[in-house]
Amino acid sequence: MKNKAAFMTGIRKMEFRDVPMPSAKEGEVVVKLEYVGICGSDIHYFEHGRIGDFIVEGDFILGHECAGSVYEVGSGVATHKVGDRVALEPGIVCGKCEFCLSGRYNLCPDVEFFATPPYHGIFTNFVAFPAHRAFKLPDNVSVKEGAMVEPLAVGLEAAKVGGVELGQSVVILGAGCIGLASLLVCKARGAADITIVDVIPKRLETALKLGATKVIDASRTDSTKAILEATGGIGADVVMETAGTNKTTQQTPFVVKRGGTIVLVGMPPNGVVEYDFSKLMGKVANIRTIFRYKNQYPVALNAISSGVIDVSGIVSDEFNFNDLEEAFRVNIDNKNDVVKIGIKMD
Repeated sequence: MKNKAAFMTGIRKMEFRDVPMPSAKEGEVVVKLEYVGICGSDIHYFEHGRIGDFIVEGDFILGHECAGSVYEVGSGVATHKVGDRVALEPGIVCGKCEFCLSGRYNLCPDVEFFATPPYHGIFTNFVAFPAHRAFKLPDNVSVKEGAMVEPLAVGLEAAKVGGVELGQSVVILGAGCIGLASLLVCKARGAADITIVDVIPKRLETALKLGATKVIDASRTDSTKAILEATGGIGADVVMETAGTNKTTQQTPFVVKRGGTIVLVGMPPNGVVEYDFSKLMGKVANIRTIFRYKNQYPVALNAISSGVIDVSGIVSDEFNFNDLEEAFRVNIDNKNDVVKIGIKMD
């Protein structure tokens, strides 16, 4: 059995190589990847070579939103068998530090997270992985939906940290995959009014289909003014920044309600952003940040399986693994036509 991987070899450059077939060590399973989503972070790395302090050095494998089936079971694993369909939670943590022991394992300083330099991702056919981080998919959840568990976990974390409650108003800046996943979670939590802002009409159309109350095309209007008009001049209870741009991050204190909460989800490529803290302080608003998620995979799988959240409408385009470089280029060069690209690995 051969194992092939796609390596990013430079800015907007990629090549396939044969790599060693992994074997399952004690406590591990080998998973045959069947579906992988292209994340916004993958695009940032491919286009810019970095996100904040995370810098790609040397040849690098992208990808972390994934699902597949168990190909081999290592010793000591009684929870999985060959053929089980699984979604991989992409971070391997130490399990021993104060953050892991307190349940905040997303803060583990020794985490090895797929496609976060220097750790390779999973645009490859097979990968060995700890069995306890390979979550079995319910029978009614497809591998495509399984790959969407990862971005949904981010949306779950953002809504939880933001304290989104029944009847609240929410503004989400950015209608990419994370913004749309956050929309689905806010809707499931009972938010009464959800406004989505983006510059790409197709993404805004998708947001409306997924349940947004209203959308704002920031390429055609002053979005700050439009948000305030949409919220009766007072701003939103919760504002989520998911686009990861300086402009949308800077916008947050102007559109949050007095006493409201801002959740910074996206990470600007360069990390440093000029910010009006006086506006934030004058509103006595909260500013919260998230970094990935914690303990959200079981919640996400249950939400999808039960029908509470439907992630099937997020992916707009699909490519085969052999066409991965083309998929990345389409995502970058045809932004107006793409919402989310999924990769079929067979």
